[in-house]
Order: sequence, then C-alpha cells, then structure tokens
Amino acid sequence: MQSDRMEVDSDAAVKRKGRGFNSKDEREDTRGEYQTITPSANTGDKAQRSIEGWIIIVTNVHEEANEDDLMDRFSDYGTVRNLHLNLDRRTGFIKGYALVEYETKAEAEKAIAEAPQEPFLEKVLACDFAFVQPTEQPAAKEPARAARGRSASPARKAPLITRID
Repeated sequence: MQSDRMEVDSDAAVKRKGRGFNSKDEREDTRGEYQTITPSANTGDKAQRSIEGWIIIVTNVHEEANEDDLMDRFSDYGTVRNLHLNLDRRTGFIKGYALVEYETKAEAEKAIAEAPQEPFLEKVLACDFAFVQPTEQPAAKEPARAARGRSASPARKAPLITRID
C-alpha cells in the first residue's frame, strides 16, 4: 500500500518569477549609478547642459540638406562635437531638424545668435537650446467647462419598435 504513494518534498518552496512576486535580484541594487545634472544657480539662465555638452536644436532645415553642409555651416561658430540629422524612412529626405552639440556654452550661444542671420539652402534656420530648465511658475488652472444645459452623456432611449401589419 505504501508503494502507491508518491514522495513529495514538503520543504521545497515554490519559486515564482516575474512582476508582482517581490522577487529580489541584482538589477534592483544598481540604482544611483546614473549621471545626473545639477541645475545652474542662475535663475535667469534658461539653458541646461546635457551630459556631454551644449546641444542646440536647429529647425527649418531644407529637406535636401546633408550632414556635410550643416557641419560646414555650424563649424563656423565653434567646434562641433556631434551632429545628428534625422531622415524620414519613407521618403529618405531630412525631417526638418538637426541636433548640434558644442563643447562650450559660448559656442552654442554664438550659433543660436548668428545662424538665423543668413539663409541656408533658401531657408532661414531657427535655433535654440535643446534642453531648458523648467520654470518655477505654479501650474495654471484648467478653465472650467461651460455648462451645456444637458448631460454629458445622453440618456439611453428605448429602442424604436415599429409594427408591420
């Protein structure tokens, strides 16, 4: 009669993996290793430095421009560390904006001030800092919805029954 029974380990705990089972692993202990940026103490300064440098966003870029043209144009204002130009996958043309990274803030400010002065491939460029500090203004209240004189969701009506004789 004892041979019909199957032996079961009663001391083995059920292991569960995934979210919601309070599993602890190494990934949770690696917090705090990310680079952070401290905001500048000057409140009048709206620009925010990225981890590697000062990035400006250039908009209104002609769709037939290429990286070499932009590199030549923006290297006049300082040493360009990185230039990123997005392409539209479907058409293969430029999306209309570029990200240009400079080492110093003075170079970035010079590019922002002087780049829109003359046209680039028949278009006037618009430049500004890509990262800005958030303003310390209280959030504006959302305007109250005007009374509509009726319920937002109309009452359900009984189905119209027609009788055919």
